[in-house]
Amino acid sequence: MTLILHANVHDIHSACSQAALEQAAAILLGGGTVAFPTETVYGLGANALSESAVSKIFAAKQRPAWDPLIVHVASETMLEGVAPAVSAIERELMRSFWPGPLTLLLQRGSQVPLAVAAGRAKVGVRMPAHSNARTLIELAGVPIAAPSANSFGRISPTTAAHVLEDLDGRIDAVLDGGPTALGLESTVIDASADPPTLYRPGMVPLEALRRFLPNLAVFRDSAAPQAAPRESLPSPGVGIRHYAPRAHLGLVEGADIEKALLEAIAASAIRPLGVLLPDDLRIAIPKHVEVVCWGRWQHPDELAQNLFAGLRELDRLGVKQILCPLPPEDGLGAALRDRLQKAAKKPM
Repeated sequence: MTLILHANVHDIHSACSQAALEQAAAILLGGGTVAFPTETVYGLGANALSESAVSKIFAAKQRPAWDPLIVHVASETMLEGVAPAVSAIERELMRSFWPGPLTLLLQRGSQVPLAVAAGRAKVGVRMPAHSNARTLIELAGVPIAAPSANSFGRISPTTAAHVLEDLDGRIDAVLDGGPTALGLESTVIDASADPPTLYRPGMVPLEALRRFLPNLAVFRDSAAPQAAPRESLPSPGVGIRHYAPRAHLGLVEGADIEKALLEAIAASAIRPLGVLLPDDLRIAIPKHVEVVCWGRWQHPDELAQNLFAGLRELDRLGVKQILCPLPPEDGLGAALRDRLQKAAKKPM
């Protein structure tokens, strides 16, 4: 069984929270795995400088070796051991967005095992803003490699209970710090590429980054989704099916989203059927359809916070198909669309 530890994010200096954090740090230093909350989603952590510890992440998640990890740091000193050569523009981005949900692809230092970066020269690095995450990394005293704490390809976890749904008994501990605040993973960019490239849209929107990188390009994978790509992925979170519920996910789009969603419900012959429904869409849902409220359509931050929890709840209700409207592409809508479109893909 996985050990459950509790650290209250609102009272992190209490004796109970400190004891939990210290125990979690000791597990990490001993080569173990600990799931912990960040401001985005829960991550599955291991000592990023230990090849044997990192291998336990891949084993627990059943994650293939071609999919790289993100390394989490708590200070500039710790960053130097992970990525010793940082450019001026990368420093500027760190000053503007760290701690926070921006991952930078940086030149990998020799201390970081090749497995962390899936054999590539660059490794994803970020400094989380969540107090539990930062304190845990500080107590461990080493950078922590941490992809999302779920089975590979499944819905990312935003609570400790979600982690246990997938990984109970497969990891050493989960540090329960309550629900995550943002709900979607970090934005991933390579600022030193030519041109600079956004690999994964996330909680830092493209528009904010283009103030620093006007020629920032968006990565487009033209290849068909595959169960096993021919080479390692250039970044975490690209190229294959991710974030997927057990139910088939159908995406709905249209100028009149209410009409389009009603038409999709009427056309679906799959039962039981579920809908991830924005709170402020004024439509009458048939009684046979399971509904999970998603948040207000005009407030993409609410949709982001609730997306993964909503998909997991519809899976829990046992539906065979989920219908979900696709938000507009601007701002956080780009990250929401990315997650939903990847969740709906079927590998060949």
